[in-house]
Amino acid sequence: MDIGLTVGGSLERLTSTADGFAFAELSIGESAYIPEERDDGQLRDGLAATDAELCVHLPFDQVVATAVPQLNDAIVDYLAELLEWAGGVDAQKAVLHGTMRDPHDTDQRPTFASQLSAIASAGDDAGVEVVVENVGHQARGLPLSVLGEIARDTGTSVCFDVGHAYMEDGNDGVERFLGEYADLVSHLHVHDVRSRGDTHIPVGAGEVDYGFASDHFDDFDGTVAIEVFTDDIALLNDTARRVSDHLDDGA
Repeated sequence: MDIGLTVGGSLERLTSTADGFAFAELSIGESAYIPEERDDGQLRDGLAATDAELCVHLPFDQVVATAVPQLNDAIVDYLAELLEWAGGVDAQKAVLHGTMRDPHDTDQRPTFASQLSAIASAGDDAGVEVVVENVGHQARGLPLSVLGEIARDTGTSVCFDVGHAYMEDGNDGVERFLGEYADLVSHLHVHDVRSRGDTHIPVGAGEVDYGFASDHFDDFDGTVAIEVFTDDIALLNDTARRVSDHLDDGA
């Protein structure tokens, strides 16, 4: 198990906060880190300075699937380009939001599955594992159970965002999803949440019951990204310790 840190699209945050973590998860494309506009040498230097490996988060401004084939083809082509770049800088994993234009249109869910398969295949070609993230609390996010079913049907690994799942369906929803699909999870996003709307806060400051970790992740050998929106090193390290303790309890 490797514990890392999300850093948004900022190399400055990577160099100032990722030291001591196994990897940094960098958001790429569109309004984040745009590869064609940046010097990869600076990225490599930042990773070397912090002794961190690299994961990436693919763009989430556009959805994965629409009802328009030409748009779908363009989405796959764009993400394939980013995945090829990610492979070139030795990224291990690429996180993809599980979104579509209308996630409640059941007729379009096979299109999402086809898109997901194509994007994951592009990742395989680039040597990068694509992991699809649950964002069912958002307007265009697929519901938890639907995402899990499609991920299983397509053989795609899951990035399970604990806070997102809590926002969508509470602690019971976290348990239900993991009871069915924990074996698909190779990447975790961990943070805490309060039902009043606070999210991406340090673990222990909110309402998520992290006891699920010891119940569902025996011998977890995947990656865990701390997704707490602060640059306070003490808070980041405390969340990492708390999550590690929960996961170690399940080992």
